[in-house]
Formats: sequence, structure tokens, C-alpha cells
Amino acid sequence: TDITAHSPLIKGSAVHLQKTVMNLVSNAAEAQPGGGIISIVTENRHLDKPVRGYDRVKSGDYFVLCVSDCGQGIAPEDLKRIFEPFFTKKVMGRSGTGLGMAVVWGTVQDHEGYIDVTSGQGQGTRFDLYFPISELPLVQKPKAVDISALMGNAEKILIVDDASHQRKIATTTLRRLGYETEAVTGGEAAIEYLKTQDADLVLLDMIMDPGIDGLETYRRIIEIRPGQRAVIASGFSRTRQVKEALRLGAGQYIRKPYTLEKIGTAVKKALEGN
Repeated sequence: TDITAHSPLIKGSAVHLQKTVMNLVSNAAEAQPGGGIISIVTENRHLDKPVRGYDRVKSGDYFVLCVSDCGQGIAPEDLKRIFEPFFTKKVMGRSGTGLGMAVVWGTVQDHEGYIDVTSGQGQGTRFDLYFPISELPLVQKPKAVDISALMGNAEKILIVDDASHQRKIATTTLRRLGYETEAVTGGEAAIEYLKTQDADLVLLDMIMDPGIDGLETYRRIIEIRPGQRAVIASGFSRTRQVKEALRLGAGQYIRKPYTLEKIGTAVKKALEGN
């Protein structure tokens, strides 16, 4: 590692940035199955004119995070698609969920940054992440929210998520807020559940694998339960699928990771029809 001693401030989410670094390091490790070197370097970089790479980086002042490896490299045809969800898992044969690099892309976009990738087969891969330097002063974290305003009244919420740890987090959080919960592992199971039982609200993950995704699940739900209230959850920004689900009638959208305030506010608004 070579970390800049006097790093400037950037405006962003510590949790998402940490996950980005972890995903890049994990990707670098998998590229070197026999062992090797992973380099993490940060630097301050001023661009007086745009730079064209994987992204077209605009001129300006940036904090740049560089993660590189000495691995097998990425083929040019794969490099163009490496940030697509599930591409690294289904096409390149990597382990994990297949969403790691998509999360990296989404995080950089959310932070109004850019990515440059250079790779050659047998020559390793380097990811340069450009984050705009913030001129805003460091601010204190907001005070803890008063959860009494977020408490439910034993409404039943159906949690739909393919990840067991996400179901557990949502279940624990919602029960703490006074809701009753049921949890299922995917879209097909949610549809079968709602054929025979009611739910005041569905908390629906957008990306699920295997099986149908959140958008298709919601389409089928409103065929059997017109007007079914729902909160769409995703680890990514408002994608086309998320926007379409909201257009179809899902009341709210929340960005993972879940927090008590975030999930409590979204559920409350959706139940109230806001």
C-alpha cells in the first residue's frame, strides 16, 4: 500500500466506499489463484483537460484510488462488460454473488466519480477510481432519530430477498419497529404466498438470483393483488427496473444497506400511501 499522507476530503458514504475497496481487492485476489501482489495506492491528481479511458474523466481535482494486481489480466471483450451484474460469475467463472464489480461501478457513479481500467492478458489489471475532491467542510453525523415516529401497529410485512443475511436484518429491524413479518427466498415464493395470504406491505429486493427479479415479481403480484403496497430495495441507484416498479405502483424505494431509520421511514410512507 502507498497511501497519501495528506488526503483531501471527498463527499461520500464510508460504508459503500469500504465495500468498493473490498470488492476490488477480492477481484484482484481471484485473478491470482497461485498468489501474487495486490497494490493499493492513493494520490491527489489534477487534470487540466479531460482524459479518455474506460470512462471519459472530466478536468478537475480528484482523489484517486488505484488497485492493481499481477494476475492473468482480462480479455478485451470481457473488459467492456466487467461491471455488468453477474458477468464476472456467469461468464468469467469467478466466485461470490457476481455483483461485486457492479457494486463498484454503482458506488463510483453515486459519488459522481469515474473509473479507468487498464489490463493486458498475462500482465495484470489496474483500476483507477477518480473521486471529486470536496470543498465542503467535514460535518458531524446527525443525531439519532426518534424511532417512536417510525413505530408500526402490527401490520404484516412480507420480506422477499434471496440473501439470508438481508432477510435476517430486515426481519429484526421491522420487528423492532412493531411490525409482524414473514420472509421468503425469492419472487416465485412471494407470489405463491400472496395467492393464499395477505400482506399489508411487501419489502421486495430488486436483484435476485436465481429466479425472477424484483420487477417481474411485482408485475405478477399486482396481477393477483392489484394495488399491493410495496417498498423496493436495491444495492444500486434507481435503475430502470426500480423506476418501472415505482411507476407500476410500488410506493417507495430504499437503497441498501438497511438502517433502522431508512427502512422505518420508507415502510411508514408506503403504508400511509405517500
